[in-house]
Amino acid sequence: MDLTLTTRETDGRTVVVVGGEIDVYTAPKLRDKITELVNAGHHSLLVDLEQVEFLDSTGLGVLVGGLKKVRAQDGSMSLICSQDRLLKIFRITGLAKVFTIHDSEADALSA
Repeated sequence: MDLTLTTRETDGRTVVVVGGEIDVYTAPKLRDKITELVNAGHHSLLVDLEQVEFLDSTGLGVLVGGLKKVRAQDGSMSLICSQDRLLKIFRITGLAKVFTIHDSEADALSA
């Protein structure tokens, strides 16, 4: 399975829609996209994980690294995720306390 990434601007935030699997093979693609966006001045990111089918520790590391990059620029990065199996990973690792996780894009944009 491959990783798909699409980006768009919505209400002054950059939404990164991620699909497929985020693992040791595909995570560098996500890392590069986040780095590219931050370097281009996009410091308010919203990462949509609704179409993600698999997420491993490498993927979690990329998300944490992305959060550090935007925070270094006084920015923010939130996640959209309503899938129980992914939310469980964030809870078990303690990352549910690190990331702001929204149920939907509408919820995230209104926060």
